[in-house]
Amino acid sequence: MEQTTVNVGIIGGGLMGKEVASALGRWFALNDYPVKVQLKAVCDLDSKALKWYESVPSVDLRTTDYKVLLASPDLSVIYVALPHNLHKKYYTEVLEAGKDLLAEKPFGVDLDAAKEISETADRLGRFVRCSSEMPFLPGAQRVIAEVQSGRIGKIIDIKAGFCHSSDMDPLKPINWKRQSQYCGNIGVMGDLGMHVMHIPLRMGWVPKRVFAQLQKIITTRPDGKGGWGESDTWNNATLSTTVDIEGDEIPMMMEMKRLAPGETNSWYIEIYGTEGGVKFNTKDTKALWTFSRGKEQAWQRTDLGFQVAFPTITGSIFEAGFSDCFMQMLAAYFAEREGLLNNRFGCVTPREAMMSHKLFESALQSHESRSVVEVAYD
Repeated sequence: MEQTTVNVGIIGGGLMGKEVASALGRWFALNDYPVKVQLKAVCDLDSKALKWYESVPSVDLRTTDYKVLLASPDLSVIYVALPHNLHKKYYTEVLEAGKDLLAEKPFGVDLDAAKEISETADRLGRFVRCSSEMPFLPGAQRVIAEVQSGRIGKIIDIKAGFCHSSDMDPLKPINWKRQSQYCGNIGVMGDLGMHVMHIPLRMGWVPKRVFAQLQKIITTRPDGKGGWGESDTWNNATLSTTVDIEGDEIPMMMEMKRLAPGETNSWYIEIYGTEGGVKFNTKDTKALWTFSRGKEQAWQRTDLGFQVAFPTITGSIFEAGFSDCFMQMLAAYFAEREGLLNNRFGCVTPREAMMSHKLFESALQSHESRSVVEVAYD
């Protein structure tokens, strides 16, 4: 069967743009993948960032003017990695230019922006998904499979989180992620929350009420110009939520933290039930922990290999890392775009992104009122 070829452009050529370029540059590593995907164009205002893409042989357009990129008839899909306050403008312009979109979280600076982006995509019939990589690791996929197997029994507790520690350094310079005018009033929830909610929402675990504890811990940082700037975003967020599972109300705790001592980049999910349990943490990417209830209760560690949804040349005994789950996410995006996902786990949908925004807005209300808030999804 002849492969379909999809040409991709990037707006925002920084760290995540480079990850896309890296994944597409080794696309041939996917075994029997039905779509050929190649990076053809990059836009960034930083000339140094653009220069890096000179080493990517497939790229034949490097520009500081995103409108030049959008006008290219050769591009079918655009990946956009820009600060949250720019999402609505650039996402809608991508869609209006007749391109499909791979968006970055949180899919708009707030709920109103997310709604407008989603409505534009629906009106124009464009394919849109949102980036969230961690659930494509083998351990996360095994967590999903364990829950779906029914071996856990009646679910009694869920915990999920994404924790960083880099902001523990009080002298780390301020940037857009630490200023609400750029990252939104939801702060760290916008930066990390979609990663935490991806699996729960896909499993149908939708928070119906929330009690939020939000923290602003380090409120000033070096501004890079010899002075200090106000860091006015929420650094840490702990959300105690309630979800309905088979008619029962189940507690689900979620944490999103930039100041989590000792956590370099730890994404985790834990699910406990009456018959068993399962948990996975990227702190130990090879370890899947499963619980069994017997006369003696025990947690068992399974050493995972390279078992991924979209097979590659990598042998099954080897370890998966961030670049691998990023590539798996892109493979899921393009497979779903071609109608070839075939019941595999997919990227975040616009509907799921808007649901996350509704939870985050309710979390702000909860913190302000110091009370439990019902989450309205209509």
